[in-house]
Amino acid sequence: MYTGLLHTHSLLRYFVLLMLLVVIITALVKSAGRKPYSSLDNKLSLYLLIFTHLQLLVGVVLYFVSPAVQFTGYTMKEKMIRYWTVEHLTLMLIAIAVITVARVSLKKISDDARKHRRTWLFNGLALVIIILAISMSGRGILHPDLF
Repeated sequence: MYTGLLHTHSLLRYFVLLMLLVVIITALVKSAGRKPYSSLDNKLSLYLLIFTHLQLLVGVVLYFVSPAVQFTGYTMKEKMIRYWTVEHLTLMLIAIAVITVARVSLKKISDDARKHRRTWLFNGLALVIIILAISMSGRGILHPDLF
């Protein structure tokens, strides 16, 4: 079960990163060109939210079955155990919250330029947090497995 979850979580990472890049680039281009916020923009934002929350669900299950996650007195002293037990979880939850807030807050904005700006700003922040969290692991973004 652990190996399957790990591979699923690792594969979903690429979908999340790809969707983040697509959403950010689309919003930047449309913002610069003063284009309207279309149904495609809405769908891209929705797909990003879906992939992100799917990644969260797999990650939460993986968190409780992973041998790298340990709750002992030694956890905070060992860099990699602390990373997987505390830091990875915290940073990714923040990134997911930012992506979710970006999506939900768009419904209250009527101005297309503000929607595009909110989209690239919030999702760009989430991308920076995710890249920071991945780089803290000591592995590259294109690493085939998390461990």
